[in-house]
Amino acid sequence: MTQVSLVDLNVRTFIEQRAKDTLYYNRAWLDLITQLYRYSLIPIIATNTSGQVTGFLPLCAMKSPLTGQRLVGLPFSDLCPLLAADETSANDLIDQAIRIAQEQRARYLELRTGINDVLARRSDLVEGNLYVRWLIPICADPDSAWSDLCKPIQRQVKKSRKLGVQVRIAQQRDDVAHYYRLHLKTRCKKHGMPAQPQRYFFKLWDTFAESQTMRLLLAEYEGSVIAGMILLASGTTIRYAYGASDERYLKLAPNDLLMWTSIKLGCTLGYQTFDMGRTACDNEGLMEFKRRWGAIKEPLPYYHYPNMAGLASTSEASWKFRLLTSGWKRLPLWLAGPLGGSLYKHLG
Repeated sequence: MTQVSLVDLNVRTFIEQRAKDTLYYNRAWLDLITQLYRYSLIPIIATNTSGQVTGFLPLCAMKSPLTGQRLVGLPFSDLCPLLAADETSANDLIDQAIRIAQEQRARYLELRTGINDVLARRSDLVEGNLYVRWLIPICADPDSAWSDLCKPIQRQVKKSRKLGVQVRIAQQRDDVAHYYRLHLKTRCKKHGMPAQPQRYFFKLWDTFAESQTMRLLLAEYEGSVIAGMILLASGTTIRYAYGASDERYLKLAPNDLLMWTSIKLGCTLGYQTFDMGRTACDNEGLMEFKRRWGAIKEPLPYYHYPNMAGLASTSEASWKFRLLTSGWKRLPLWLAGPLGGSLYKHLG
């Protein structure tokens, strides 16, 4: 079993060459989730007969009195491709991960790799297909991107501007608090789900805002912040990571204006893909919203050993999920905020 420090130059070089569009293998991201939630990071590598690094797979060991002991690659990270130079290296990484899960007596191992032929052929893994991702190819010309939008979307964007909604890119750390107020309300009252703690979003800002890897866009109306969107960028991809809005102002279409502003920004900055993020297959409403923007659906399988378990493998149509969401919606925000923040590390 091969575990290694991420400061090893050969490992860093291998990751940088093969994970340019994957923020989740950035050392700063790995430090953020492990330090904030106190997970143990287990970086696994594969090597060839010459000792060269040929594969990399990071896992987080999560020990929880609520959800048990488990290994996830990686929590709070929608897509973590298996980085392997060949099939032998890929199988080596998977074998090592399974051995660690067995030795630690983990309830399950979850690999959020997306499409992977080697994993799909493994008889000892269970493939889960509860999610898809949505991608929009973009070019350097915002006018061309605008022309590609369907007419109803264009009308919504124009309507939002005409009604006085304005979008700005946050320049100050204090703006994170404006976003979090909306995020908490959207997650808890609209979706019935616990929200990440406020310190997570401040940590995102502190870690990634200066390099512009993270951008926070805020939609304002008559001096009030009514919607917000967080973008994360890596390589040639800019990704919609989080979004929230005040339902009282949805008739002003602030989310449409935010989305178009984000796509236009991606064009201007030279990105090639706008990633609209992960969507549960059961959430037809959200999938239709992304489809209307011209996004292309791509499968997002996750692989489990010895079986599927945990929140990320729970269908949104299941009674367990519906029970959780209906109960959470009833909580007052003053309770749901800190309670959700405490629980979130057990749910990743």
